[in-house]
Amino acid sequence: MILLDGKVASAAVKESIKQETDVLLANGKRAPHLAAILVGNNGASETYVASKVKNCEEVGFQSSLIRFDSDVDEETLLNQIIQLNNDTSVDGILVQLPLPKHISEAKVIETISPNKDVDGFHPINAGKLVQGLPSFIPATPYGIMLMLEHYNIQTKGKHAVVIGRSNIVGRPMSILLSSNLPYGNCTVTLCHSHTPNLNELCLQGDIVVAALGRPGFVKAEMVKEGAVIIDVGITRVTDETAKKGFRIKGDVAFDEVAAKAAAITPVPGGVGLMTIAGLLKNTLQAYKASIGV
Repeated sequence: MILLDGKVASAAVKESIKQETDVLLANGKRAPHLAAILVGNNGASETYVASKVKNCEEVGFQSSLIRFDSDVDEETLLNQIIQLNNDTSVDGILVQLPLPKHISEAKVIETISPNKDVDGFHPINAGKLVQGLPSFIPATPYGIMLMLEHYNIQTKGKHAVVIGRSNIVGRPMSILLSSNLPYGNCTVTLCHSHTPNLNELCLQGDIVVAALGRPGFVKAEMVKEGAVIIDVGITRVTDETAKKGFRIKGDVAFDEVAAKAAAITPVPGGVGLMTIAGLLKNTLQAYKASIGV
């Protein structure tokens, strides 16, 4: 069984980004610049954003973190995004989700310039992805594709089962795996909460991507021997025995599924790290487009 270690794969991606960035800086170019907006003080969001800032520093990027209280009005937030859109020194913009209920996530996403949408959520980038045109790919699916590439997981002609149909992971993942790409060309089944024969379909999957946000949902009896398991789930589960009072759990019952799998991602230490690698790749792409490289 191969452990698809996100720490190893993301380090390789980040090293290639750093090398490219170092060359650009040595040639007198400015550093790529990622601006993040954080609304409120959600613990998980704080952790994610801090990690993104740290990773930017590691590859030589500039980063900015703009904070708002949870009661910020929608207009103020949208105006800040417009200001960043117009700032030629900023290459990528991300607004950490989820947002407070009084703010429309759709409106926020659509306000970000498609050219700076390094999360890959804007409808224009989503449409380009569907049509196979160059676009910013949502960071988690992009990170998974980079993971498959790093470990040379063969996908051509395989049956991939994706559990979860979110616009952030499930839908774009199904598009990428079915696309005519070096690590695509799968036949894809996209499952969701109304799929009646989910267990049966999972058992057919050569590759299973679990992205539904239900800890331990995928059990050993749901996967066949030799399947490749990609666990996107990342849920905080209360655990009084843990130092922090919680543990991070994936959507896959790791121990029992790992015994059958040919390859599997751990949680934590798997897809989450690759998501940041995908984000950094998108930011570098936006930067190079903005300076004409």
